[in-house]
Amino acid sequence: MEQHAHDGGWRGSPDLWLGAAQEALLEGGIEAVKILPLAQRLKLSRTSFYWFFKSRESLLDGVLARWREKNTGNLVRRAEAYAETAAEAMLNVIDCWLDSALFDARFEFAVRSWALSAPDVLAQVHRADEQRLDALAAMLKRFGEDGVRADVRARAIYLTQIGYISIQAEEDLATRMARIPAYVEIFTGRAPSPRELARFHARHGFPPT
Repeated sequence: MEQHAHDGGWRGSPDLWLGAAQEALLEGGIEAVKILPLAQRLKLSRTSFYWFFKSRESLLDGVLARWREKNTGNLVRRAEAYAETAAEAMLNVIDCWLDSALFDARFEFAVRSWALSAPDVLAQVHRADEQRLDALAAMLKRFGEDGVRADVRARAIYLTQIGYISIQAEEDLATRMARIPAYVEIFTGRAPSPRELARFHARHGFPPT
């Protein structure tokens, strides 16, 4: 018979604890990620935490691994995705900015805020930045951009989006969609075709029905 949190027989799972830690980080910053409050949030005993993690530090390592896999991993995969033109490749990357299942902007902001007071986390953020920039530059080089221009365009792409996240800019979907063709042209030197834009709009359910 399945055991539940209230009868003391269920200890949760690593993913459950990591999910709770991530939510606490998003809601209250790194100081909110503590074992006892997480146990209370999950209605689990504090000791059950130690079935899965040696310490709070190992839990935090797991949260950072989640961030790397989701935000860096997905951005790199979208940059490497098949595309016939540079504009289409750029739209593949922009999927990340519109779909939180691919790239979680709140998670990104929370980790970057945490990094301000944690040099080891800041080092991981810097490594992630380099990996993402390298992936974007490699994407542009596939379509004939030379090394220096690919690097500068990659930085323009990436720093623009990190700027959106850092200032917590808000745009409604219609406004953002209206700006995207111009962004693509600025970032790649090529405007997306109507067909490329139509496919992009369709996968994001735009215009909303």
